[in-house]
Amino acid sequence: MKLLSFEIESRKSFGAVIDDGVIDLGRKFEGRYADLLAVLEADALPELEGACVGAKPDYTFTDITFLPVIPNPPKIICIGVNYEAHRSEIGRDPSKKPMVFARFPASQIGHMQPLVAPPESHTFDYEGEIAIIISKPGRRISQADSWSHIAGYAPYNDGSIREWQGHTGQWTPGKNWYQTGGFGPWMSTRGEIPDNAPLHLKTRVNGQEVQSADASQMIFSIPEIIEYCSIFTPLEAGDVIVTGTPGGVGVRRNPQLFLKDGDIVEVEISEIGILRNSIKAEQL
Repeated sequence: MKLLSFEIESRKSFGAVIDDGVIDLGRKFEGRYADLLAVLEADALPELEGACVGAKPDYTFTDITFLPVIPNPPKIICIGVNYEAHRSEIGRDPSKKPMVFARFPASQIGHMQPLVAPPESHTFDYEGEIAIIISKPGRRISQADSWSHIAGYAPYNDGSIREWQGHTGQWTPGKNWYQTGGFGPWMSTRGEIPDNAPLHLKTRVNGQEVQSADASQMIFSIPEIIEYCSIFTPLEAGDVIVTGTPGGVGVRRNPQLFLKDGDIVEVEISEIGILRNSIKAEQL
């Protein structure tokens, strides 16, 4: 099952993808579940799946405005330097533990919405990543139990303003500019994606492939990430964990490749779909 959040005629909703269209599950479950976060908190994914049996789409993709898959996650936990090729290209020493930082919900936008390039810096970079969405809450989750806590997976662009990322040893400013991160178009639920699937990831800028890897190349695997993060903080339904970017980022290319007004960035997980965003320069 592929689930998404969207807006239509100024009404926010959520739904399922079927036959190149969208079933409006928010309307079907109106009064019970306000959004996908509420669905995950209620452990109601089986209800949604049942509601899709025999249903026909209510809208085409062109009818809706895509929102981030989870517009209001309790937490967005990001993992840095989690592919060997990326670690090598930035010249960072190996780490015995995952590198963790946070994004804010306001830094995210949905599929087909413009990523905002701020005028304060011209070092806007792409980072194609695999996001996991948590369904079952937990603390101190073992690697063996980690898969059962996952609702699904989605493409993510951890857009980064490199100049601001490098102001200090803390990355928060460079990772949280308003509407610089893409999340979507939808998540594929765990029922569609086998546990430990390789999940092939590609990033393209204006049609040129700039990143390519699969999940088996992560330094810290998804179970290791969940285990580590759940030690220092309880994981909640709707939490988003962004698992790191492979090699090929723009700042380490020669010549460097930064995003500018009019560019198109695509992050594809071949088993799930393509997240596509244009770049729009912010007008003051």
